Amino acid sequence: MEVNIEELVSNVRAVDGDSVLSPKTMEKIVRTVLEAVYMREQHRKRVKSERKVTGGVQEEQEQGD
Repeated sequence: MEVNIEELVSNVRAVDGDSVLSPKTMEKIVRTVLEAVYMREQHRKRVKSERKVTGGVQEEQEQGD
């Protein structure tokens, strides 16, 4: 099959891969990621604290046995 193209119009934009994100955008991304990491760590600490058996609870468990 033969195809004839009589006219072709194209726009080509060259972009430096390092300049795709502006410093402001990069800062916002980093701030959002750091906040998510902080929130995850806080959640892990709360879960660990909730699973911890305190002295009072341990004493109650021993008395119940």
